[in-house]
Amino acid sequence: MRILVTGAAGFIGFHLSKALIDSGYDVLGIDNLNDYYDVNLKTKRLDDLNLHVKSSSPKGSFSFQVHDISCRSSTEELFKNNQFDCLVNLAAQAGVRYSIENPHSYINSNIVGFTNILEGARNSNLNHVIFASSSSVYGMNTKQPFSTLDNTDYPISLYAASKKSNELLAHSYSHLYGIPITGLRFFTVYGPYGRPDMAYYKFTKAILDGSSIDIYNHGKMKRDFTYIDDIVEGILRLIDKKPMPLSDKVTNSQAPFKIYNIGNNNPVTLHRFIAAIEDSCKKKANKNFLPMQPGDVPITYADIDDLKNEIDFQPSTSIEEGISNFVNWYKHFKGID
Repeated sequence: MRILVTGAAGFIGFHLSKALIDSGYDVLGIDNLNDYYDVNLKTKRLDDLNLHVKSSSPKGSFSFQVHDISCRSSTEELFKNNQFDCLVNLAAQAGVRYSIENPHSYINSNIVGFTNILEGARNSNLNHVIFASSSSVYGMNTKQPFSTLDNTDYPISLYAASKKSNELLAHSYSHLYGIPITGLRFFTVYGPYGRPDMAYYKFTKAILDGSSIDIYNHGKMKRDFTYIDDIVEGILRLIDKKPMPLSDKVTNSQAPFKIYNIGNNNPVTLHRFIAAIEDSCKKKANKNFLPMQPGDVPITYADIDDLKNEIDFQPSTSIEEGISNFVNWYKHFKGID
């Protein structure tokens, strides 16, 4: 089976591509290698992927192309010149706070780019499309845990609005053209090779450097931190689990479309999260408490019953184990003893 992974040089894309190769899939990875964060980390991921293919005798294969999905003509050519069995779309402009200052980047990548991907899928004989959504679509919902049946009509960041738009576009394409499409609402994914704009990366760097860390909402936050290996295992199990066209009694839709939460189902306080980093760094943090930032939410908490029932998904990595793995990787990556 040949799989297209967009955003393959990104955090989740890198780990997923490696797991797909090891599972016997032939992977074409694409990424525009933008400079939202250090491009060297992205090229390091690609170097490690290529080294992994050469050194471990995997069952599958990996090839890579620099490609921007927001370019309509080149994306059309990509699908015209290749045949894929499955597509996993992880290419997107990430970041809640960055979206406030750079809205056009989110429109181009997350909406225009995603539309180009859906058009490519429409004109191809794909068995299954899987795409990344986000827990941010739940906005300020107070009901816990977040269920895919909850209302998501009130995003509080432009990033969240772009992800909600992805879900609406995907459902329309699935309904109109019968494309089996699965959307995944990711909940705060973390782990080795993670994004430098994420809190755990920033906190680890600051603590090891002896700098202070900014803690928003005075530390009164909870996040459903989900370790990367658990996320990848969930995606792998969904590759062959394409949604069936079930009748929706509310909308009368016959679309083969499904949205899942994919999270740890166990929110962790920011204080415990920081304590895990301090323990792994063997160093205390200098804490600077601040009010809530625009676009932030006080808690995320995933109801994952659907994934449990469908694919027996059960995350198993504690925050202490996952953070320890990340800090060990970070020290090695930065050459810290």
